[in-house]
Amino acid sequence: MDRAYGTASDQGLNDAWRAGTYDGQMISGRIDLHTHSSVSDGTETPAELIRSAAAQGLGAVALTDHDSTAGWREATAAVAGTGMTLVPGMELSTRVGLNSVHMLGYLFDPANEALVRETDRLREDRLHRAERMVTRIGADYDLSWADVLAQATPGATLGRPHIADALVAKGYARDRSAAFAGILHWRSGYYEPHEAPSPLTGVQLIRDAGGVPVLAHPATRGREANLPRTHLLELIEAGLGGIEVGHRENTEAGKQTLRELAEKYGLIVTGSSDYHGDGKPNRLGENTTDPEQFARILEQATGSAPVSG
Repeated sequence: MDRAYGTASDQGLNDAWRAGTYDGQMISGRIDLHTHSSVSDGTETPAELIRSAAAQGLGAVALTDHDSTAGWREATAAVAGTGMTLVPGMELSTRVGLNSVHMLGYLFDPANEALVRETDRLREDRLHRAERMVTRIGADYDLSWADVLAQATPGATLGRPHIADALVAKGYARDRSAAFAGILHWRSGYYEPHEAPSPLTGVQLIRDAGGVPVLAHPATRGREANLPRTHLLELIEAGLGGIEVGHRENTEAGKQTLRELAEKYGLIVTGSSDYHGDGKPNRLGENTTDPEQFARILEQATGSAPVSG
């Protein structure tokens, strides 16, 4: 669990991240700042993800599991000797009304008490929400909570992706995408929202922990479309560091609007894969971040540091 990083036995690891094991050299190779491991809803362990990133020739990769830093230790060990740089991070769940808004946080202090409390609460809520959804689905389909647990690694942040994997394993969907488009769609009658802080609170939590908040894929289609500009301006005023422009789910028109906003308000612009292993079609390095933009993240971060391999 994340809370382990705040214990005395792990203080040396925390101090290493804060002091910086990053050698400060310019990264040679592509920079992918949004990936997920089996700690949340990816299909590869943190070590496997690092090996996959190295095989793709990436120069730097950020581990940004949902509401969890539990993969940092394994990823840190795995990056040694690869020549890559690991950027410790997280994708924090936030919400505006019924719409999920994901907030990427980079290089924060993983032992920050307020952030640890909030991520503990978020993971607990995800678990109970998933249980309620499975109960609803199980009334119409042969699906049990044991089926879902069978799809997750111990300690993973359980959620809808694991329900999707269980539906695939039972033959009710072709793949995760089909499960989300069908049984797990919000119109299906089985969907339940989960409790999450506002994006404004998310920005404040990450900043207070010494991290850099970047709004994830904010120009997608459908229910999780762009935040209203008034909300975005509020986040910028509160300390939003950047916006994820390069992402396969952002529309082309949306990307242009995001670039204009970034130029106007001096925001960092990132590009990322949002890699989930076999859980999504997204491939490592399909969108990347310019080294100059990554340098701006490093300039703002005070909570922890990248890890050079």
